[in-house]
This record gives sequence, structure tokens and C-alpha cells, in this order.
Amino acid sequence: MELTKNISQSKLIKSVLAIILGSVALTISAKIKIPFYPVPMTMQTFVVLFLGISLGYKIGLASIGLYLFEGILGLPVFSNSPEKGVGLVYFTGPTMGYLIGFLTAGYLASKINDRDNFLMVLVKLVIATSTIYILGLLWLGTLIGWDKPIIALGAQPFLLAEIFKIVLLALITKQILKIRNFI
Repeated sequence: MELTKNISQSKLIKSVLAIILGSVALTISAKIKIPFYPVPMTMQTFVVLFLGISLGYKIGLASIGLYLFEGILGLPVFSNSPEKGVGLVYFTGPTMGYLIGFLTAGYLASKINDRDNFLMVLVKLVIATSTIYILGLLWLGTLIGWDKPIIALGAQPFLLAEIFKIVLLALITKQILKIRNFI
């Protein structure tokens, strides 16, 4: 009985630590801007997908959820915060749909498994990333008006960087899954 209790406590501590570290990784990925064409690139979507693949849906979504909650509370975890605002005001701004899309993308990425070949991993990552943009564009259109060029503003400048991140992640997914299955 005592051994089972210790194992459960150890697993809980590992899970909480993974959730916190995942949130920290997302924060760091939001703050680092990498020169890229046509706009600078952050690694947020890469980390969102990575968390889903490496931690599974429960811990991965908890990490993403903690990150969003921290931002809503006013911690400057989001990209362009505090420069462009913090808290609920920033969260409900133009990027809210994309931020909510992090949850769907993390969940879908968690469904990648070691039986998937490279092409299937690539397809699943494209679908997962697409949910970020679909939700983002829906919110952006609702916020600024559908008469604006929503796709040109909210997706097109980022597509080349997304392709780069998806291919990079697809190339290392098998190694990530080996580590996840080992732990």
C-alpha cells in the first residue's frame, strides 16, 4: 500500500513539473523572434505540437492551459506582451483564436504515435496546425470585420515559417516518441 502511494506521489510530482516546464517552454518560445521571411518567426506552434507529441494529451493540454491561464491573469507570457498589453485585454485581442487553437493543435498532435510513418506524421501535424489558423482566422474576422483580407493578414505571412516548423518537427517525431515511450 505504501509503495503504491509513493509511486502515485512520484507520478504526480513528475506530471506537475512537466506541466510547469511546458508552460515555461511556451513562454520562451513566444519571446524569441527568429529572423524569417516575410515576418519574424516565433517557435510557439512548434512547442505546442512538441508538447502534444512528447507529453500526451493530458499533460500537454495542461501545459498549454497553464500558459493561457498565466497570460489571462496578466503575466507577460504571450508574444508581444507586455508591449501590446497583458491579461484578459490582450488575450481577447486579435490573437485569441490562435491561442485557443493551441489547445486543439496540442490535442491532435498527441494522437501521433510510433506506428505513423513520416508522411502520416506530416499530415497530422498539418491538420493540427491548421486548427490554430482556422480558429485564429474565425476570431480575427469576427473582431476586425469580414470585409478585410483576413487570410492575407492572419495566415499568409506565417505559412512559410509554419511549413519549416512542421517539417522540422516531423523529422524528429520518431525520436520524441522513443523518449516518451521510454519514460
